[in-house]
Amino acid sequence: MHSPFPICPVRRRSTALAMAILATLSGCASAPTPTHVPGSQVTTPATLEAPDEQERFKQWVASFRESARAAGIDDATLHAALDKVQLRHVAVQADRAQPEFTRTLWDYLDAVVSPKRIATGQQKLLEFQAEAEAATARHGVPGPVLMAVWGIESNFGGNHGDVPVIDALATLGFEGRREAWARGELLAALKILQSGDIERDRMIGSWAGAMGQTQFMPSSYLAYAVDADGDGRRDIWGSMADVLSSTANFLARSGWQSDEPWGLEVQLPAGFDPARADPTVRQPSTQWSAEGVLAIDGAPLPTVAEASILQPAGMRGPAFLVGRNYRAILRYNNSTSYALTVGLLSQRIAGGPGVQAAWPRDLRALSGAEIKSLQAALNKLGFDSGSPDGQVGPATRKALRQFQRSLGQPADGHPTAELLQRAQQAP
Repeated sequence: MHSPFPICPVRRRSTALAMAILATLSGCASAPTPTHVPGSQVTTPATLEAPDEQERFKQWVASFRESARAAGIDDATLHAALDKVQLRHVAVQADRAQPEFTRTLWDYLDAVVSPKRIATGQQKLLEFQAEAEAATARHGVPGPVLMAVWGIESNFGGNHGDVPVIDALATLGFEGRREAWARGELLAALKILQSGDIERDRMIGSWAGAMGQTQFMPSSYLAYAVDADGDGRRDIWGSMADVLSSTANFLARSGWQSDEPWGLEVQLPAGFDPARADPTVRQPSTQWSAEGVLAIDGAPLPTVAEASILQPAGMRGPAFLVGRNYRAILRYNNSTSYALTVGLLSQRIAGGPGVQAAWPRDLRALSGAEIKSLQAALNKLGFDSGSPDGQVGPATRKALRQFQRSLGQPADGHPTAELLQRAQQAP
């Protein structure tokens, strides 16, 4: 639940599946925090090719060892964790790589919310019914939601990484680009080892240090992991009781409301202003109902406090009403695409329908380089999108809406190839 997604990291981890899928999508809920994704055939950074790299790495580890000892880590833990620590080039390569190509949200949903994953989620929910029901009873998060997170993060335990967490975090700290973050996570990992929850050899995760079947960063583990099976250890690698309760605890403490849905697909009234489909516009679902918003099947809206309208593909695509539970998922991974996918997969696992409205499949996703070009063009025109970074965050959407209004277009803030061309050609 926290990881370095190529672009939207608020949390922690970055498993091969979860990272790769998020890396392909744009649309962070807000500006990214540390976390990123691997690319293909990345060249080993020159800084790690110097003849003395191993010696410099040893010096870095020695310095960290002293700071960890000062922070209360005992010598037995330091020896077990750091005596055989290895430099892992794959962590730096993956952390520095940026995806060259992107996929549309609908292509991603087709791949992730697939019949196979839905069926597997339903089967796993039956297989671990007791553990899921216990987690729901304790934390209020439904079993299908827990299955969806598990399925996306590690393909139901099939891929939760193969890199020693200590090695990955020590490498990222040594490399230096995000040293403060990596040092903090590495210290948290040592605290986990010192507590006896897991042995070093079993503390395996992704290149970014995300661990276990639902990919907790060490700091998130310390904050949210739960010993649900009562064996005295918080085992998010092998105990499904601990995995599901820990995941539920994270979401519950992030604001999950047991009496509200994650969200739902809706139909918007004629003349709806697409600029109001914005996460900052929040009001009770009763107010949205009064404005003519209905469930996609025409039914009245359920009670959802602080609800927003989401149009992830712009005004030509489906619309969703989302509230506090959607935002709790965002705290697990700060990507609108991720949160929406968790919600829709959980809905299908629970036996509900898929997306009913049509996606604008004739549109293509802009690449990161094209998003940067669009941002630069908007800035040149006087529409402040912030520093061009290839990520579509709140500032870019606001600038896009202003540009669309200047063209006399509906302001949905959705980047398209047409808008890129018009921005670049504008005087």
